[in-house]
Order: sequence, then structure tokens, then C-alpha cells
Amino acid sequence: MRAIRVASAALLTATALTLTAPTATAAVAGDDTNNNITSFGFRVTPSTIAAGGQVTLSVDSCDGDTKVTSGIFEDATIPKGQASTTASVFWDAKPGAMYEVTFDCKGETGKTDLTIATGRPDNDTTHKGVKAGIGGSLGGLDLHEIALGSALILGALGTAYYKTRRRTGEDNS
Repeated sequence: MRAIRVASAALLTATALTLTAPTATAAVAGDDTNNNITSFGFRVTPSTIAAGGQVTLSVDSCDGDTKVTSGIFEDATIPKGQASTTASVFWDAKPGAMYEVTFDCKGETGKTDLTIATGRPDNDTTHKGVKAGIGGSLGGLDLHEIALGSALILGALGTAYYKTRRRTGEDNS
């Protein structure tokens, strides 16, 4: 009888852990071909920036003017002979969003991503206020996850209560 209780408890624990473990996901970006190979080099530094911050747009080995475009800052031009320029990210950029940055050197284009971080840059003098996070541990949870977690907890508590109440009735010694 004891072996059945131990096996049941182990099975219940394994099931609870399996159901509460996060699922692994993978995202495939584009197809199998790399469309970002160009005869010139390009980069955005830093690749993650807070809204309102400044990024450095750099290009290597371009024999002409390089036009840099994105929906997150004003279009910029890196003149022939220069390696970089700066751009200011718009203040209304959505935290956590990823924007595409396109470098165009004499008709040849290369693309990279720029991610918007949460918060504001430390040198922000125009926007004053509290620097805060997303507000609590429920950020990112949906109703389905909360219901599933509650059901697991209630099931474990109910099973424990049932087992303890049942055990007191079996001890007749």
C-alpha cells in the first residue's frame, strides 16, 4: 500500500512540474538564404537602446554616400569618406519593439535590427519622472496561465487534504 502512495505522489509531482515548465519556442527569421551579405560592412551601436537615445550608424568600404533609413529615427546620410553618423531614436518608440534599419550604398542594401529597451536614457533632461518597470510579477501572464496555475495549486492542496483526512480513518491501531 505504501508503494502505491509513493508512486502516486511521484506521478503527481512529475505531472505538476511538466505542466508548469515553460515551453521552448523557436523562431525562424526569413528563409535559409542570407540576404544580408553585402560588399560593404554596416552596424548600429548599440543594438538595443532606450527611446530618445542616440545610436551610431557605421559603414565600412562604401565608395559613395550611404543612406540609412528606419521607422524609428529620421533618415540619415553617411557622406563618402566618413565612417559613421549619429541618429536620435524617437521618444514615442515602443519599449521591447524591434525596428529594421536599412543601409543603402549605391543601390546595394543591407538590413539589421534595432531593439528598443525599456526605460529612458540617463542623460534625459526633457522628461522628468519616476523610472519604473512593468509593475509587478504579473507582467506578461495571460488569463489562461493564471487559471492553469490556480488549478494546479488547488489540485495539489485538495489531494493533500484528502490524503490526510483519509489517513486518520485508516489508523485503527
